[in-house]
Parts: sequence; structure tokens; C-alpha cells
Amino acid sequence: MNEIIIRLKRFYENHKIITILIGSILLLLMPVIFPKSYIMGIICRILLYMILAGGLNVINGYSSQFCIGYAGFFCIGAYTEAILAVKLKINFWLLLPVAGIFTAVAGLLLCLPTLKLKGKYLALVTLGFSEIVRLVALNWSSLTGGPMGLKGIPVPRIFGIQFKSSLSYYYIFLLLVVVFLFVTRRVINSRIGRAWMSIREDEQAARSLGVDTYKYKALNFMYGAFWAGIAGAAYAPYTRYIDSTFFTLDEGFNILSMVIIGGMGTLVGPMAGSVVVNFLTELLRPISEYRMVAYAILIIAMMWLRPQGLFGASNSILAGRKINKKIRKAKKEVAA
Repeated sequence: MNEIIIRLKRFYENHKIITILIGSILLLLMPVIFPKSYIMGIICRILLYMILAGGLNVINGYSSQFCIGYAGFFCIGAYTEAILAVKLKINFWLLLPVAGIFTAVAGLLLCLPTLKLKGKYLALVTLGFSEIVRLVALNWSSLTGGPMGLKGIPVPRIFGIQFKSSLSYYYIFLLLVVVFLFVTRRVINSRIGRAWMSIREDEQAARSLGVDTYKYKALNFMYGAFWAGIAGAAYAPYTRYIDSTFFTLDEGFNILSMVIIGGMGTLVGPMAGSVVVNFLTELLRPISEYRMVAYAILIIAMMWLRPQGLFGASNSILAGRKINKKIRKAKKEVAA
């Protein structure tokens, strides 16, 4: 597995321009290559989860905060867009940033009282938050439609073109994925991103060097929540109907599994994890009730075979036993 990934990375570095050019052409022609709505529906779902898994990875992989209630942020973004579009008739393109900002504020409100929490304690809080959001959406019937949900969500329009089918909506998801990758890469390589990674490696050491850990952890949570809101706002008009059953705890674990399988702390990892998990979902559709069992088995296998994920760095601390063996071998060579 390591050799294959290393060779792929080398090929990409040696043929970067050609690879990007060919990849861009293939992505733009995807609806022509796969004109069937069923296949394009799967591809649209993969792109949607790339944004969700990528946003969760920013929280879990770059600052080492442990969020497993990400479906709650997804729910807030979707309902924000749906409510404003159905009841106030606001344009979709205006609602995208509005839903993202509103969800980021929700992330800040969740983060502020929990800045001192870590690990399983923070995970439990985010889990409870996700379930509270879902129950509010289920029971606030006057605003959210309650168990009946919200129907007839207007589809996006631009220059008179309506994005009704998965063939046309594909380009909206593709655009959002490209923007997410471009912006997130710039943020990760900035001072903010370096602060997040210093907190991930050693929070106390980062604090001793003058990093305002509380501020950067709050920014990290807000940034991850922002993209969940964007994904939710794009998802609502795509399905044209939402209700609380779309945002259960299973959905949160589904997104988390993509991050773990693909590799935390990398931009490519969650993208690959989204592809793997969504294809696995389609393969297991005849036995969908056992889907989560299959995910669990796959995650356990990954923990044994490649704990840093498919695209995680081979020298990552998550690589576990392999890294420890290399360290012990190096110490023996030095001692000799």
C-alpha cells in the first residue's frame, strides 16, 4: 500500500501540469461521460461528502479536536437555506454564504464553553449537540415543518438556467469542492494553519511559545462548521426536501469514517475516504442494514494495516507501530 501511494505521489510531482490538465478536462466532461442520472447521483453525493469530510478533517485532523457530531452543523446549514428559500424566497447564491456564516456562529457557541475539553469529553459534547439540533428540527414544526419536513425548496438558477437534475447540479458541487480545496490549502499554509498544527502536536508547548490556543481552537471549529453549513445549503435544494431523519447520529459517524479511512491531517485523505465509503455504500445497498457494521470492520482493518489512513503520511505519529520500530532501529544504530 505504501509503495503504491509513494509511486502515485512521485508520478504526480513529475507530471503535475499534465495530470491537473487531464483531470480538469475529465471532471468538466463527467456528465457527458456518465449521462445516466443514477451514476451522476452517486458522483454528486461523493462531491458533497468531500466537503463534509474535508471540513471535519480540519477540526479533527489539524487541531486534534475530536468532533463526532458534525451532522448537527450539516443540519443547521441545510435548514437555514431551506427555511429562508421557502419562506422568504431569498436567492440560493446569497444563501450559501449566509448558511455558512450562521453555522460558523453555531460552531463558535458550541466551542466557547468547551475550549478546555479534549478527547472523549469533547466528543460526547459534540454528539449531544448534534442530537439536540436534530430534535429541535424535529419538534419546531412552525419553523422546520417538524416530522413532515420542508418541501418544494427552490432550485438554484443562474442566467435563466435551472439546476434541477444531478447532471447539472454536479457543477455546483464540483465548484464548491474546488473552492474548498483552494481556500483550505491557503489557510493550512498560513499562520492560522500552523497554529492549528502546533496545537495538534503539543498544546502546552504551543501555549508556551505564545500561541493563543483558545482563539485558534475557536477559529478552527468555526472554519470546520462553516463548510458543513455550505454543504448543507447546497444539499437542501439538491434534494428539494429535507427532514430531521437526514441528520441522525449515523450520518455523523458516516462522515467520520471517511476522514479516518482517507487519512486525517491531509487534504487528499478525506477526498479518497469519501470515494471509498460511498462506493462501499452502493455495493452494500442490498444489505443496507449492515452498512455500519461493514464500516466498523473497514475502520478496524485500517487501524491494523494503515492507522494513518490511505493517504496519511508514512512518518505520521498515527502510523504507530511502524514508526516505533523505525525509532528503535535508529536508536540501536546510534548506540552501536
